[in-house]
Amino acid sequence: MAKSKVRKKAVYTPPQKSKAPEVSPRWLVPTMVALWLIGLAWIAVFYVTASTGTDVPFMSDLHNWNLGIGFVAIILGVVLSTRWR
Repeated sequence: MAKSKVRKKAVYTPPQKSKAPEVSPRWLVPTMVALWLIGLAWIAVFYVTASTGTDVPFMSDLHNWNLGIGFVAIILGVVLSTRWR
């Protein structure tokens, strides 16, 4: 019978040590939370003023674009949350 060839294994090299952990900028978390709350408050104020018929000078002119403004603020907060370390 033929003898099987011996396979030579490479010498184990441990992975290099990683850099120091990254730290988020100090402004990131307050900005992220503020955008979430501003977006939520904008949508809530729009719904309350629309249902009661209250006329808010700037918001009343935008009509349903208020939902877009609120959701954009919330989405920007979510985008910032991906950069949080």
